[in-house]
Amino acid sequence: QKRAGPLCRGWGLGQSANMMPFSPAFCERVVLLVAVLLRVLVGLSSYSGEATPPKFGDYEAQRHWMELTVNVAPADWYRESAANNASYWPLDYPPLSGYQSWVHGQALQHLEPPAVKLFESNGYETPSSKAIMRATVLMSDLLFFFPAVLCAVRALYGPSASAPRAFALAATLLNPALVIIDHGHFQFNCISLGLAVAGAAAIAAKRHSLGSVLFCLALNHKQMTLYYAPAFFAHLLGTSFRNKGFWKVSSVLKLGIVVVATFGLAWLPWLTNKEELLQVVRRIFPMQRGLFEDYVANWWCVSTVAFKWKRMIPAEQMVKLAAAVTLTGALPSMAHQMAHPSPQGLLFGMANSAASFFMFSYQVHEKSVLLPLLPVTLLAGYQPSAACWLPLISMVSMWPLLVRDGLALPYAGLALLWLGLMAFWGPQLSNLTTTSSSLSAEEHSNQRGRRG
Repeated sequence: QKRAGPLCRGWGLGQSANMMPFSPAFCERVVLLVAVLLRVLVGLSSYSGEATPPKFGDYEAQRHWMELTVNVAPADWYRESAANNASYWPLDYPPLSGYQSWVHGQALQHLEPPAVKLFESNGYETPSSKAIMRATVLMSDLLFFFPAVLCAVRALYGPSASAPRAFALAATLLNPALVIIDHGHFQFNCISLGLAVAGAAAIAAKRHSLGSVLFCLALNHKQMTLYYAPAFFAHLLGTSFRNKGFWKVSSVLKLGIVVVATFGLAWLPWLTNKEELLQVVRRIFPMQRGLFEDYVANWWCVSTVAFKWKRMIPAEQMVKLAAAVTLTGALPSMAHQMAHPSPQGLLFGMANSAASFFMFSYQVHEKSVLLPLLPVTLLAGYQPSAACWLPLISMVSMWPLLVRDGLALPYAGLALLWLGLMAFWGPQLSNLTTTSSSLSAEEHSNQRGRRG
């Protein structure tokens, strides 16, 4: 205890509870407050495409989808028409994003009607509408992402506050890449990622049907969450196979029914017409965009310097090659979870699967790096070094995108804050890992005892 540094004293590593100046529970509350404050401050900065006509950027895309969904029937959201010009920010996310845009569009229409006026609001930018739009992202974060992360760290580290749990909460909620993409650049990744994390937390709590519903909702909000699908599939299949006889088949069938029912409800407005259904699928998976966008830090973009993939291999064959390589990269963790499913293993599987998709899949964007980052930060109490460095590395990879948005100042501020935070924790990472490992060993020991 005498050798413990200031970090140990602050986070309870190496000291008894009554000697800690700040308890882990207090630190968790501070993390929550700082996470909200950071989002508000980053929201004061510029956004994607601000004052850059004719198409502006992602902010305008989200505003336009609000305009579209409050003025056009759901069956026409993905159909080319006079009110829905496919050349100007067509809705290219799954149906749940459309429903979310409708909800936020109703609020925007009530507070500032010109912001969503059909045919007349393209490029609409006012200080008041910016404040409303920023508030929709912040509220989405607080309603979806924050509760999901709290449930996940509770499932992974136990119901009582501890140093590893507080560190994982800080790493996830203060992740600079997610904060600047959603609250600076302007997107709603917090909803799809929150639903995916909530699904993982529900599965860790043995509520497999609920976890399946939540993950299906994540898929129906952003197709990027497909990056986690191999991990969820393998884990749930492995869990089902632990049952015996009839119950093994019953578990698989029950999950299958849950998945089909969830997708059916989400896609209901488009199920009556096959061509409309296919049109939604074509919008969601626009293969014509190519192998990657801009300069993304994945294998195909880096290696294209030596191998001109787009010239060497036809697009249709490239899709198949990318899919095969991606699945190969995800297979080891899938096999592990099918044989030995566990809550930690699901998170590691999500990280491995998402990293494989980011590195090798077809049509990758810079923002896709958020997918492998999320499970890594949730596992910060078990793998603190990875959780420290990967968010910063991902920030470097997104610099070309963010500098175009005029986000250099919040980018530098978030990066420096993260560096300072990690430098403060750095000397005690080995202590944190030891604590987490002992907790994990104790948990496995208890599980063996219960099975015995």
